[in-house]
Amino acid sequence: MSIKAYQRAATQAESPRELEYRAFGQVTAALVRAKEEKLVAAALAEALDSNRRLWNMLAADCSQPKNQLPLELRGQIISLAMFVARYSSQVLREGVEIDPLIDINRTMMEGLLSR
Repeated sequence: MSIKAYQRAATQAESPRELEYRAFGQVTAALVRAKEEKLVAAALAEALDSNRRLWNMLAADCSQPKNQLPLELRGQIISLAMFVARYSSQVLREGVEIDPLIDINRTMMEGLLSR
């Protein structure tokens, strides 16, 4: 079995929660790498954009009437997505620390494991 076929099979077997956890793991690893390697410009923007896109997808999903999460939790996720978007811009424009984005993602990952 090729690696691509294995990855496709693994993805199809994952629950939505496992898929979200894996997605957060990937974008968080990119943010950590950006911090540790002191990435700037395009490389930093790429890591931030991947993280922002993940949060945008979560917010879009939470805004759907069919979403089964409690309304309060959905609102909190949408608020976090808005914060992530604003703060990511500050990281790029003002050079503020990337740590809060990493911390938020890690907290989400802990929450995904505990449910």
